[in-house]
Amino acid sequence: MLVAAAITAPLVAVLLSAMTVPGASVVHIATTTLPEMLRNSALLALLVALMAGSAGAISAWIVSTCEFRGRRLLEVALLLPLAMPAYLNGYVYTWLFDVAGPLQQGFRDLTGLRFGQYWAPEIRSLPGAALMLAMVLYPYVYLMCRSAFLQQSVCLLEASRTLGHGLPRTFLHVALPLARPALAAGIALVLMEVLADFGTVQHFGVRTFTTGIYEAWFGMDDRGAAAQLAVGLLGCVFLLLALERISRGGRRFHPTTTRHPPLRPVVLRGWKQAGAIAACAMPVVLGFAIPASALAWLALTSGDPLDPRRFLPFAVNSLMLSGITAALAVLIAAMMAWAVRMHPSPARSLANRVAALGYALPGSVIAVGTLVPFGIFDNALDAWMRERFGVSTGLLLSGTMAALVFAYLVRFLAVALSAVESGLARLKPSFFAAARVLGRTPGQAVREVELPLARGALLTAAVLVFVDTMKELPATLIVRPFDLDTLAVRIYNLASDERLAEASTAALLIVLAGLLPVAALTRAMRRSD
Repeated sequence: MLVAAAITAPLVAVLLSAMTVPGASVVHIATTTLPEMLRNSALLALLVALMAGSAGAISAWIVSTCEFRGRRLLEVALLLPLAMPAYLNGYVYTWLFDVAGPLQQGFRDLTGLRFGQYWAPEIRSLPGAALMLAMVLYPYVYLMCRSAFLQQSVCLLEASRTLGHGLPRTFLHVALPLARPALAAGIALVLMEVLADFGTVQHFGVRTFTTGIYEAWFGMDDRGAAAQLAVGLLGCVFLLLALERISRGGRRFHPTTTRHPPLRPVVLRGWKQAGAIAACAMPVVLGFAIPASALAWLALTSGDPLDPRRFLPFAVNSLMLSGITAALAVLIAAMMAWAVRMHPSPARSLANRVAALGYALPGSVIAVGTLVPFGIFDNALDAWMRERFGVSTGLLLSGTMAALVFAYLVRFLAVALSAVESGLARLKPSFFAAARVLGRTPGQAVREVELPLARGALLTAAVLVFVDTMKELPATLIVRPFDLDTLAVRIYNLASDERLAEASTAALLIVLAGLLPVAALTRAMRRSD
């Protein structure tokens, strides 16, 4: 409860900022752009949830239960879009499909047609933004559903097959309902990421709740109006999560049998093999292969003019911050999830849900919400030290690496908590009870029995937080110390000046750094097979 209270301190700061009398900015937004923001946010969330949920769940089922040519390669490749920031995808695809881009220019050169005499897809649109987000967010659903499918009872799947159901019907009627906690956790992360995204929707000109928050905060200079919009966004996310929990009722999703024979994949041939390869390869091609190839070409032809040796501090800072944040997030999420599992109570469950709401807020709002309590603490401590000892302590926490890591934890704790909770939901309670009967204390039962069984979920949580932290930009810009730059900051400084070719070098380094934990996760998933 204390940890949850600390994590929610920035959220409380935002709530307190929102407790002001609505000013002219709020009235203006409510009467002009609020309906459009609500409509676009809802439609964007629905489209991304459908695309990312379908791509993640179907591809996870195919690689978990089928054997076909290239399966081992695809189960690794399906994770690659994790390392690609959505705003980079947006930059690349608009560069490719714009009127002056290489695709339309090449088509005009080939056919002799002029602009307006042929049809071209309008990438700068709400469906285009939804596609950009879905292409890089579906791995959240893929990771959690694949982990759930691997831990499901093979007996249930074989019983479905013997009763005449093929793989599609078994997936829809048996496997997918049993994987509901994992599917819900993955889609919840996707929805919170969509609602908090700013870079992609701003680049595509789509007005959403997040762009409204930025306009109120930085355009109208009305922090209260921005906080009130942020609270409305938080309320929508909290309502969605609560409705999903309530709709589960008293259902449980762990296996009821202790027999776990090895899963025998179904061998696919002919058109079925071609269909499986196409279904798994398409998300990888759209979400990683095309943008990564474009960035590599730009890096080779132009690239960052900075001396390569001066890139090392950017990479070191990014890796260090991401590693520390991932380790702390998994530790805190495990403690909070097991506390609810071992000592369930409405208060603890509510604390976990509230602590996970930070993922739905834009990084800049989290950053300011972090600086407020840290600034209060620093000023109070400095005043007390001056009064008692005549010594000024200055700013001990504000503008330090500790404050930046704390902002990351507030932002990404929901990622770790969702992964850990979905993993614990698949553990049979009788394992813990058996360990207690055999004389183990609760702590020993968790360490010796449940912790090893949940190792895959913990590793998934660590990888997701690591990669997300590598890509985080707004919180880093606001909270970071003045002498600490990351790869994401370097990309922003160049891309904001429309220097995408020069930003491609730092973008490729972020992608490469994200591939290392993805490879470790893939290896662990293969061992769990």
